[in-house]
Amino acid sequence: MNEFLLDNPAWSALTTEHADFAMGTARAKRYRPGVLPFTACRQPQEEGISELAPWMAGGENFYIIGALPPALPPHWTVEHELPCAQMLLQQPPRQQETDAGIVLLGPEDAEVMYQLINLVQPGYYNMDTRLLGTYFGIKQEGELVAMAGERMRMTGFSELSAICTHPQHTGRGYAQRLITALCNRHAEKGITSFLHVALTNDRAIRLYEHMGFVQRRVISFYRVRVKA
Repeated sequence: MNEFLLDNPAWSALTTEHADFAMGTARAKRYRPGVLPFTACRQPQEEGISELAPWMAGGENFYIIGALPPALPPHWTVEHELPCAQMLLQQPPRQQETDAGIVLLGPEDAEVMYQLINLVQPGYYNMDTRLLGTYFGIKQEGELVAMAGERMRMTGFSELSAICTHPQHTGRGYAQRLITALCNRHAEKGITSFLHVALTNDRAIRLYEHMGFVQRRVISFYRVRVKA
C-alpha cells in the first residue's frame, strides 16, 4: 500500500484522481475555486508555492496541508493552524443489517448540503465540493439531517469528509451508519478509507477508533489568507 501518498494528500489527489480539478504548475497546484480551498506543492520544502499567485484571488482563504513552505509570498498570511489526526481504516466496520434511510445525494441536494455542513463545520466545504466524490445522506420528513462523503481521492485511497449531523438530530447513530456505508463501498472497490479529525475532537476520534480507524500521523491544516 502506497501510504506515502497520504503524507502530501492534496498533491497526491490533484495529480491522480482529481487531476481534472487542478490548476497551477508542475510544482504547485490548487483545486479550482468553488470546489475545494486546498493547495499543495510537489515538494513542500521547495519555494514553488509562490507559483500559484496568478491563480489566487485577493481576499481568498485557502489551506496548506502538512508542512508549510519555507517562505510564503509577502501578501499571504497564515491565520490559523489546525492539528489533525490522520486516521486510516485498518479493518472494515461491521456490516449494517440495513441501509434503509440512507440516500445518494445529487445535484438537487447541493444547496441543503452546503447549508448543513457550514452550519456544523464551516470553512472547508464549498458549493461544488460535492463533485469530488460520492455523498450519502439521511433525511427526515424531506429534510437533510445528516451527511457524509468523499473529499480528497488518490490512487488507492479515499478521504471521508463532511461527516455531520444537524444539532437537533444527534445521538441517533447517523454518522456511524453513513461512514459504514462509504467504507463498505470503498472496500468493494479495493480502496482504503482515511480521514482527518481535529486532535481536540475526542468524541469523534473515539467513534472512529471504535469503527476500526487507527491514527497514522498528526498533520496540520494551515489556513492562509491572500491580502485583498
